Amino acid sequence: MSVPAPSLAPARPPASSPLLEVRDLHAYYGQSHVLHGVNLQVHPGEVVSLIGRNGAGKSTTLKSIMGVLRSRTGQIVFDGQDITRLPSHRIAARGLAWVPEERAILSTLSVRENLELPPARPGGWTTARTYEAFPVLRERGHHPGSKLSGGEQQMLAMVRVLRSGPRLLLLDEPSEGLAPVIVQNIGRIIQELQQEGLSVLLVEQNLNFATRLADRHYVFVDGQIVDEVRRDEVEARRGELLKYLSV
Repeated sequence: MSVPAPSLAPARPPASSPLLEVRDLHAYYGQSHVLHGVNLQVHPGEVVSLIGRNGAGKSTTLKSIMGVLRSRTGQIVFDGQDITRLPSHRIAARGLAWVPEERAILSTLSVRENLELPPARPGGWTTARTYEAFPVLRERGHHPGSKLSGGEQQMLAMVRVLRSGPRLLLLDEPSEGLAPVIVQNIGRIIQELQQEGLSVLLVEQNLNFATRLADRHYVFVDGQIVDEVRRDEVEARRGELLKYLSV
């Protein structure tokens, strides 16, 4: 069964200068060379997806951008500043936010405590906006964070980082394993964020979801970007994209 997705939005023309630029990125896990010269850009107000099979290097790219994976070479530039050697907390303070695939919900804290653990910053989501977007989080506020469903945990993980008022949101597999109605809701929120000027770098294997949201797609194979596809090219090249994903 195909997963419903948000309505198709018009592609946004890229701005003259990228908000994020990754140049010749190589990354390593121990002796394993897992990224091989990755180059990509995300412009202000743009949604960009990284697509490819499991193990292709998509999540590793996000970890490298956020400074979580330190064994890497190349250059990462955000808003004109080289952030390659900065620690993760300083990268986050500059306006990048990352929602990892595992969501990192703290099991010993309630839903509300998980939500309010990061301090709210100017321009970030308020508690009121969070509850307006995801009323279930108010209803389950006193429940342990680990007792939420997968979809509810994804909601919580997203809004928790949005409290910091980021300029670029890194999302790792936000639709994975979720019910269609939750996928639709998350897609709607991503579209609203883009309309407000937020940039999003999205790792996805759900091709329908990714192609409904993203302005451009980078295709990963074996730790390298092998193709770039614009929104207006997707339908004509859908067969190629499915082959890349082995679907």
